[in-house]
Amino acid sequence: MNRKPKHEFVFHRLIDVSRKVAVGRLRPLFNANYRMLPTKKRNARINIRSSKVIGLIASLLLVFNSQVFAETKTSSASLTENTSSTGSSDSVVSGTLNAAPMIVEKQVFEIPQYTTFGGRDIKSVKVGWEAYGKLNAAKTNVILITHYFSGSSHAAGKYHINDASPGYWDSVIGPGKAIDTERFYVISVDTLANLNAYDPHVITTGPASINPDTGKPYGLDFPVVTIRDFVNVQKALLESLGIRKLYAVVGPSMGSMQAIEWASAYPDWVERMISVIGAGQSDAWTTAALEHWATPIKLDRNWSKGNYTQEHAPLDGLVGSLMLITQNALTPAFFNEHGSMLGFKNVESGPLSNIHQSHSIVNWLRERAQSRAKTMDANHLLYLVRACQLFVAGHQDNMKQGLSAIKAKTLFIPAQTDLLLMPYLSQSAHHGLTSLGNNSSLTTLDGKLGHLEGVANISAQAHAIQQFLENDKAAMQ
Repeated sequence: MNRKPKHEFVFHRLIDVSRKVAVGRLRPLFNANYRMLPTKKRNARINIRSSKVIGLIASLLLVFNSQVFAETKTSSASLTENTSSTGSSDSVVSGTLNAAPMIVEKQVFEIPQYTTFGGRDIKSVKVGWEAYGKLNAAKTNVILITHYFSGSSHAAGKYHINDASPGYWDSVIGPGKAIDTERFYVISVDTLANLNAYDPHVITTGPASINPDTGKPYGLDFPVVTIRDFVNVQKALLESLGIRKLYAVVGPSMGSMQAIEWASAYPDWVERMISVIGAGQSDAWTTAALEHWATPIKLDRNWSKGNYTQEHAPLDGLVGSLMLITQNALTPAFFNEHGSMLGFKNVESGPLSNIHQSHSIVNWLRERAQSRAKTMDANHLLYLVRACQLFVAGHQDNMKQGLSAIKAKTLFIPAQTDLLLMPYLSQSAHHGLTSLGNNSSLTTLDGKLGHLEGVANISAQAHAIQQFLENDKAAMQ
């Protein structure tokens, strides 16, 4: 009688536990991560008796399968954290966990010429977008989802029934879910300079695009773009659809910057705003921290001051940047627990015997970054870093001025363990709005995934999101 390999046994045990907290689809990613282990670790015994550890691992596998800002394009994105640390959200999405996935289609929006916030012109702008649900006759049921740093407009559903993973917020977007597509028309748009420039499911205009005036990639001749520019392109798309009002704008991380920018720049458009793992500005600390993401790319000799081809791209620098981004977006607790699963030890034989070899946890981090880098562009990363560094709500002299323009009802959802956009950044914007007499509320995500809580574990606050949106049903009539 043939016995199943031990890794398949462990995998099935993981599935049994994780099914209660996530919408499956772990097998392909688990097998990939298993193969990344050193050979001598493959036959090691894995302790799967602790549901707390298993839940955490299931979250990780999902995170890096989906591309979270985490990081992550195949990125850390389509996750749900373990119930042991967050509690179940089944009551909010009851009846939807086993439903067939929404099948979605990427569409293209074009602008013949766009003028940036900085006053530069970009010809032939193209961005991708997706929509879920149905637009009502009055066009008053629109919710805009603005994506995170390494994300895209693929917020929910699948392109094909056999896709390994759905969009990164599929746990809260769909029929009967917190953002209910039976009531709302939900739209998401790829940003300018989207990081995933070579992903076939992403449509963007950025440094890797062909400059129509030269017939060559823009490189660093591409104008600097801001969070306001992302918003303005989204606004042009909405106007082309005859939409003049947003029931809500909702986004995580860099998407939260877009959401609050919408509320500040176009207050008559936005009735509600939800900021997840967000900020009202990039303060001095955050701006300096973001610069570290750009440094490895600029130090790669293939970068050549932005003048490179896809075939000779600064991949080493991009990988280094993605490694840093991923670690910044997670927590010591996560890394230490995952390190234990990899068999991490301080005195590992490889790094002890050879300076060119690395520890198991470093190999894992690097291999994940190398996999993701294949569809990403280094210059695009630099432009996104700059957009985030330049961000302050309203793009005025200070955050207070930007907040004073906001009319929308707001909800802030920081992550308590976030080491990237730390909770004080959301709290500062929230308190700024309440001091102005605005209707603003705040609740937190409390799991172990740090910044990625807002992407991977958003379902932990599905009820809060649902209630925030449901309280004003009359507004859609």
